Amino acid sequence: MIKLLEARGVGKRFGGLTALSDVSLSINKGEVYGLIGPNGAGKTTFFNVLTGAYIPDDGEFVFNGTELPTGKPHLVVKQGIARTFQNIRLFGQLTALENVMAGHHIRTKAGLWGILTQSKHAIEEERLTTERAFELLKYVGIERFAHTICKSLSYGDQRRLEIARALASEPQLLALDEPAAGMNATETSQLKVLIEQIRHDGITVLLIEHDVKLVMGLCDRVAVLDFGKKIAEDVPAVVQKNEAVISAYLGGPKHAH
Repeated sequence: MIKLLEARGVGKRFGGLTALSDVSLSINKGEVYGLIGPNGAGKTTFFNVLTGAYIPDDGEFVFNGTELPTGKPHLVVKQGIARTFQNIRLFGQLTALENVMAGHHIRTKAGLWGILTQSKHAIEEERLTTERAFELLKYVGIERFAHTICKSLSYGDQRRLEIARALASEPQLLALDEPAAGMNATETSQLKVLIEQIRHDGITVLLIEHDVKLVMGLCDRVAVLDFGKKIAEDVPAVVQKNEAVISAYLGGPKHAH
């Protein structure tokens, strides 16, 4: 197995609160890797540190053999990691197509001057970007909404659009933060098929998800966080039987959902 991402002793504190403590895990190229845990376990903090939104207090991330920059989200995207958010962050006033095109601009070469002067190269690049954006809308199954203002899309379709926009940056690792949140059973099973397709097409997936059934049916391996510490990491069948995991999810009132 080729390691794509390694987290080495990652820690993050906010004032007196330890959100992550000595979290180490590794994700292999080509797998769907799940990160689960009760509310407040540190999952989204882990994503935020990984993707440059927060600077870790301890540890490091190594991606493709190179240490990832900290606190610089655009550089993390450039290195090949794209993410979606728990609370959808789309450009509400833009169309679905424009949203995906915005995601692709980190990979374009023409630069602002080329776009402003409408150089031949910039015009060609814009055409290719539009074409690629439409392909991605088709890929996630919402091409019929290409010219729809995105805030008028259903919740499930906005989630798909966010995945298309993340894919537009041509990532090697796609980090999905609760993509099934707010989806009904049909949308969730369609999402599962989409994630399997993404992996089949060569992109590694890191998934935070509250829907444990989805995680267990989709992921090759799963890590469990509780109070900012990793308490388990294994194949789903083993993790499901782990006593510490069972008590974290079914434990006392402090874990109420």
